[in-house]
Amino acid sequence: MRYVLLAVAVISLAIGIVGIFVPGLPTTDFVLIAGWAAAQSSPRFHAWLESHPRFGPVLRNWRETRSVSRRAKWMATVMMSLSAVILFATVRRLWVAELLTACMAAVAVWLWLRPEPGRGAAPGAVP
Repeated sequence: MRYVLLAVAVISLAIGIVGIFVPGLPTTDFVLIAGWAAAQSSPRFHAWLESHPRFGPVLRNWRETRSVSRRAKWMATVMMSLSAVILFATVRRLWVAELLTACMAAVAVWLWLRPEPGRGAAPGAVP
């Protein structure tokens, strides 16, 4: 099971990195999954993730306060909005664009309901 979780961590991190460049593919979510899976499977990989200048703050904020930074929220919202526009402009079946946009809207609502670091996020708080 350890190797399965390590594979999940590596693949999630890879998808998260791709998500930096591909609209509609979330980065923060996959980094959080990678952090969880790494914590379960590889202390060394988890320590590397937590000390990484880009991924570390996201993981620490989530672990300590279940919070997401305002910058991450805005970036995710902008990228999901851009993805929705691209979907409606390119997809032949309208229902596909509507369904995917509804999913992104649900993710955006959930994301904006998360506290921000230093703003009402109590250590140990459960969302």
